[in-house]
Amino acid sequence: MLLFDEMRSDGATRAPYAGVEGWLDDIGLSLLDLRSKEAEALFRRIGITFAVYGEGGDPERLIPFDLIPRVIAAAEWERLSAGIKQRARALNAFLYDVYHRREILRAGRIPSRLVTQNDAFLPEMIGFEPPGRVYSHIVGVDLVRTGPDDFFVLEDNCRTPSGVSYMLENREIMMRMFPDLFEDGLVRPVDGYAADLRRTLEEVAPPACKQDPQVVVLTPGPFNSAYYEHSFLADSMGADLVEARDLYVQEGRVWRRTTRGPEVVDVIYRRIDDDFLDPLAFRPDSALGVPGLMHAYLSGGVTIASAPGAGVADDKAIYTYVPEMIDFYLGEAPILPNVQTFKCSEPDDLSYVLDNLRDLVVKEVAGSGGYGMLVGPRSTEAEVEAYRARIEADPEDFIAQPTLDLSAAPTLASGKIVSRHVDLRPYCLVGKQIRLTPGGLTRVALREGSLVVNSSQGGGVKDTWVLSKES
Repeated sequence: MLLFDEMRSDGATRAPYAGVEGWLDDIGLSLLDLRSKEAEALFRRIGITFAVYGEGGDPERLIPFDLIPRVIAAAEWERLSAGIKQRARALNAFLYDVYHRREILRAGRIPSRLVTQNDAFLPEMIGFEPPGRVYSHIVGVDLVRTGPDDFFVLEDNCRTPSGVSYMLENREIMMRMFPDLFEDGLVRPVDGYAADLRRTLEEVAPPACKQDPQVVVLTPGPFNSAYYEHSFLADSMGADLVEARDLYVQEGRVWRRTTRGPEVVDVIYRRIDDDFLDPLAFRPDSALGVPGLMHAYLSGGVTIASAPGAGVADDKAIYTYVPEMIDFYLGEAPILPNVQTFKCSEPDDLSYVLDNLRDLVVKEVAGSGGYGMLVGPRSTEAEVEAYRARIEADPEDFIAQPTLDLSAAPTLASGKIVSRHVDLRPYCLVGKQIRLTPGGLTRVALREGSLVVNSSQGGGVKDTWVLSKES
């Protein structure tokens, strides 16, 4: 498969990139490089960092920001938008089903063990109906592209997909440094995300809420790797950023301690894993959770977004069955296909994977952040054999996919414009309505030849332009 260059095809500039090409010609490499350093200084001044744990020294890092935007044509976005919303509907229908009648399991469309034996499945949620039957309120769908019309879903994120603050800050920096680029209105705005998120959370207020819903963002605290994003989103929404010590449960409601006295909390946008939410329900040693929170939630006194137990829908083994969900619940054909995936839990797939490790990308079913994976073509013989032993020891913990030639976009590196692999994570909001900000977080693999775009693995980010009309 030939590498698809998103800017140039068959030696000619693709229409969506015509404006970017003209801008690059006008600005020149020297000024572009200077502005890149200015952008880095702005990010550092604002404090947009993330943490990488397990390393010596200061773990706080800036995510490298590439000034050359990634451009998506209006017609391309129309198709992506429809496919993402379709997927969000199906995933939420699946979550409702597996915690109620389990019809898709009884129909044999998905193996029961993948749900009932899944670490993310919470028996406490069986029979509970969250407001609007929405379990995953923020769905991050990771997309890759391999050709002009070939988009694939790489994975789904139904719990607390991160990175949206970078989507918003990338645009803010670009508009501050190059305001002329946005004067013609051709690039669709992304600054409505925070208001849409607030509106979405208010729409799923619990039955006990009888006034304007009070929304908070629950963070583990400033030492969390995504703390900047937690505080950014709270500020952008006009919501309070709270830690567990700020909240308590009384008479089935959640209350926030303030200098004015206790104030009721209706909706909690949590950025804490299920296990740590409530020491009375889950891990008793959790200092990050609120005692009694699950009781208040299950009795209709508060809404938790996304719902506890929503992670069963974004397991990498469950991912392989999302096309089945779309057919089963919606009666539709998938608009966006999955990447071909081999389930190591299946004997035939396992045999194929072990015979072709050199050509595959193998992932842990519960893995994230680019950790714990094998990229066969870029691994040493010793790494391949060590991973083979892991798969053979516990095949159900792994899935494998072909090594895709991800599309590449122009990127500034070492004073030159080069092609680097990219992916895209749009953020779909699910309340009474489904809302999708036009764009998303484009991640770029800055190392030459690398396919790993995660920031924790050396990746960077770009502003994502969705055009308002065909250029």
